[in-house]
Amino acid sequence: MIDAVTVIAEFLGTLLLVLSVLASGGNAFVIGATLAVIVLLTGKISGGQVNPGISAAMYMKGSLSFSELVVYVTAQVLGGISSLYVYRAFS
Repeated sequence: MIDAVTVIAEFLGTLLLVLSVLASGGNAFVIGATLAVIVLLTGKISGGQVNPGISAAMYMKGSLSFSELVVYVTAQVLGGISSLYVYRAFS
């Protein structure tokens, strides 16, 4: 079963990753550095997936159940959408 901390980690990690893409204008160094920090911070909590594609791959591999996949992807999509609102609010 997934706890709230795992869901929050995925939500915030995805928010930060997408926000780094938006704020940097696609700068690969900034995006890569941000992703590295996110994975280091959330890796032991949630696996540091922060991407629905990675979560789908983990499901196909058998590391996630379907219900866990739904929770992860929902948190990640909401994090990505929220990053757009944060970006628009501060730019």
